[in-house]
Formats: sequence, C-alpha cells, structure tokens
Amino acid sequence: MKKPSLNSNRERILYFIHEFIDEHGYSPTVRDILRGCEISSTAVVQYHLDVLVKEGRIHRDPEIFRSITVSQKKGTILIPILGTIAAGEPIPVPNSDNWANQSSETLEIPQDMIGNKQVFALKVKGQSMIDALIDDGDIVLMEKSNSAENGEMVAIWLKDSQEVTLKKFYMESNKVLLKPANQQLQPIQQSPENVEIQGKVIGVIRKL
Repeated sequence: MKKPSLNSNRERILYFIHEFIDEHGYSPTVRDILRGCEISSTAVVQYHLDVLVKEGRIHRDPEIFRSITVSQKKGTILIPILGTIAAGEPIPVPNSDNWANQSSETLEIPQDMIGNKQVFALKVKGQSMIDALIDDGDIVLMEKSNSAENGEMVAIWLKDSQEVTLKKFYMESNKVLLKPANQQLQPIQQSPENVEIQGKVIGVIRKL
C-alpha cells in the first residue's frame, strides 16, 4: 500500500491501520491511531473511522475492543501466510499438520494471479534459492500439492528430522535429491519414504 501524503488524515489512518495489523497481528485502538497519526483528538479519529466504515473501506464494531478490519478489495483474495520456510538449512517445526494448516497472517493478492488453485504463502529464511531469484525475507506463493515434477521448487517435509525446507525436487532411481539454487551449497539426498511434498512454488513476492 502506497504511503499517503501527510495532509490526508483519512488516508494516513487507513495506511496506519494496514501497517499496524501487519506488524502486530491485531488491529489498533483509537488511541493507537491518535498517537501513530498525530491527530489532535479521539473525536477526530472517530469521525474518520466512521467515514471509512461508510465508504466500505474498513469494518468495525464499536462495542468490541480492537475490532477494526480492512475491507478486501474487489478482484483480490486473502492468502494465509503459514509461517517461515528455510531456503538454506531446514527449519524444525512441530509437525507437518500444524505447519500446513495454521495461520495468523494473510496476504491480499489479485485473484487472477492464482486462478482457482489452493494457495498458501510462506516467508523465506536463507539464501539457498538466491539463483532462482528467491532471497531471504521474500514471500513464496505455494500451490497445495503432494506431488511434483523434476526441477519444480517445492516445500518438503522431512519426516525423520521433523523439518521443512524449500528446494528444487528431483527423483533419481531410488532416491530424492533436493537441490538448492545456490552454487555454494550442496544438494540434500533423501529416501522417498522420508519426504512429503507440501506444495510447489507458483509465485514470489519480493522484499524491497
């Protein structure tokens, strides 16, 4: 979301709400907005929030604490961000079910970017996929899938070590090779029984 000019109180408030929710995972209070946007009084904040509600740009229940939510734009879809995935050494997670199904964050993207696919997002940690233009801090869009073709980038659950990693998938005779896109790193070799494909990369949102 583009940062508004300082003379637009309503746009500043909307921008602040977006940024606050992204950072904290919950919505701001009226006093949070008052301080963050340097507005003169809570009455002014309330006025602008009421207008934003009437315009359909936010939803809010005045009887519920921290109830502000930002309205979804037409032609967009909310994608769950299911945590962090390693583009480097695998990251331990509690278990594959928890990793694949729990989300406290969402990402709004154009519907036509993913069509009718079942999609989730993951934050990337590490630089093992840097030659594929996936860097530390980027977000990858993943199509839910339990299979992949050789050369596709996938999220792989390693059963014995209870870890998940982002690599290129290759099936060679009786073994699986998980190859990084970084010439300084070596492939990970696994038995087929030890790997579970969680999804394959269909897009990247790059950190600026």
